[in-house]
Amino acid sequence: MDLRLKVSRLSKAFPGVQALDNVGLEIKPGEIHALVGENGAGKSTLMHVIDGVYRPDSGEMTLDGEPYAPVDEKAAQNSGVAMVFQEGSLFPPLSVAENIFAGRQPIKSAGIIDFDRMNQESSQILEKLESPVKPTDLVEFLSPGQRQMVDIAKALSQNVRLLILDEPTSSLTINEARQLFKVLRQLRERGVSIIYVTHRLSEVFEISDRVTVLKDGKISGTRVIAETNQDDLIHLEVGRELSSENTTAVPAANAPVVLEIQGLAAKPVKNVSLTVRAGEIVCLAGLVGAGRTELCEAIFGVRKIESGKILLGGKEIHPTHPSEAIREDICMVPEERREAGLFVEMSLAANIAAANLNQVSRMGIVDEKRVNRLATEYKESLHIATPDIQKLVMLLSGGNQQKVLLGKWLARKPRLLIVDEPTRGVDVGAKAEIYHILRGLAREGIALLVVSSDLPEVLTLSNRIIVMSEGYSVGELDAKTTDEVTILQMATPRSREHALIH
Repeated sequence: MDLRLKVSRLSKAFPGVQALDNVGLEIKPGEIHALVGENGAGKSTLMHVIDGVYRPDSGEMTLDGEPYAPVDEKAAQNSGVAMVFQEGSLFPPLSVAENIFAGRQPIKSAGIIDFDRMNQESSQILEKLESPVKPTDLVEFLSPGQRQMVDIAKALSQNVRLLILDEPTSSLTINEARQLFKVLRQLRERGVSIIYVTHRLSEVFEISDRVTVLKDGKISGTRVIAETNQDDLIHLEVGRELSSENTTAVPAANAPVVLEIQGLAAKPVKNVSLTVRAGEIVCLAGLVGAGRTELCEAIFGVRKIESGKILLGGKEIHPTHPSEAIREDICMVPEERREAGLFVEMSLAANIAAANLNQVSRMGIVDEKRVNRLATEYKESLHIATPDIQKLVMLLSGGNQQKVLLGKWLARKPRLLIVDEPTRGVDVGAKAEIYHILRGLAREGIALLVVSSDLPEVLTLSNRIIVMSEGYSVGELDAKTTDEVTILQMATPRSREHALIH
C-alpha cells in the first residue's frame, strides 16, 4: 500500500517526561486523518516532529516512500510538509500576499521584490480556496477564519503534500468552519493528505476518513470512521466511559433569583432580559456575534451600559469596573484564559492568590503560608494535575489552566459566577471534570451564567438556555426538552423578528 507518510517506532523525551513512546502512524495520499487525545497525550510533540520543530530521539519516517528527517521547519516545507498552528503564524501588519510569500518573495532582476507577481500568484491560490480575501488586504483586519485561509494559502503556495492543522476551528464561526471543511475536501480530492488535530469529536466524524487516538505518548488505536463511534473513541482516549446525559440538578422551586437583567443594552447588546436563580446553570447560546460575551462583560463592569437594569439579589447595581462587580460577589472566567484570565508566567499559587489578596495578607504584607494553604486547597478540591503549586501556569495543560482560573475566583465565594466558553481547547476528560465542578458549584447554591458555542455542551450542562441573536434575547428553552436544531433555528438572525412577534 502506498503511503504519503509513515512514522515508525518514533520516541521523544523531555526532562522528566516521555512525550512519545514507540509511536507508529500511517497517512494515505488524499486522506483526512484525524488525531485526537487528551491534553498531554503527545499530539503536539508528534506534529512538531513531523514538521521539523523537534528531532526525535529514535525512530524513522518516510514521505512518499523516501526517507524523511527534517532538521527544521524550512526543511519540512521544502519537502512539501506544512503546519497551520492553532495560534497562527502570520504577521498582522503585513498584507495577505506578503504573508503567503514571507521569506521567499519573488525578486526582479534588480533585486527588488516583484509585488505584481506576488499579488497575482496569491490571488490565484486564494481563488482556488474560494476566499473573498484580497492579496493586498492587511492581515490585522481579517477575521480568524480569513486568517486561517491565508495560512492554508501559504502552505499551498509551497506545493504542499501533507498539511497539518492544529485545532483549526477553535476560533471560527459556524459558517467559517463549514467553508474550511469544504476547502479540506477539495484538497483531499487533489491528493493532498491532511492531519487534523482536534478535541471536537463531532468534527472527526464530519470531516475525516480515519482517526488515530494518542494516550500517554502511545498509540491507543486507529479506526476507520465508518466503523467506529464517539463512545469508542472516548474510551480509547480516556480509558473510561463519559456520559453525555444532562445530570445537572434542578434548583428548588423557591430558589431566590440571584441575577435579573431587564432590557439591558450595551453595544452591541441591544435588548436582553433574563434571570438566574441560586443553584441554577443558565447557558447563553447563539452564533458568534450574537452579543453573549459582551452581555457578560456589561454585567462584570467591563462594558458601558447604555440602558436597562441589573439586579443582584433584588438590589439594582451599576458596575462600571470589574472591581465594583467583584465587590458585589460577581466573578467572571473569561474566554481567553491565557490573555485575560491568568498570569501564565507565574505559579499556580500566585494566580490563586492574585484575586484573593485580602485572604492571604496581613497588614498589607502577603503571607506565603496563607498563599500556599489557599492554593493547596483549590489544587486538591479541583483536582489540578500538578505535584507542585509553584509550577508555572504556562506549563500546565489547557484543562488544568482552566481549573486554576476557576479556583482563582471560587476562593472569593461568589454569588454569581460567569463562565465564558468553559471548555474551549480542553480534551474530553478535562471537559467532563469541568462539568462536574460547575454542577457541584450549582449544588452549593451559586448562580452560574455560562456562555458556550458548543451546542452539545449547552444541552448537557444547563438547566435553562437563553438564546441570543444580533444583540437580542430571542427565546428561552428547557435544556432537557429541546435540541440543537431548535437552538440554531432560534439563533439564526432571520428568526429574530418572528421570535419577537410571537
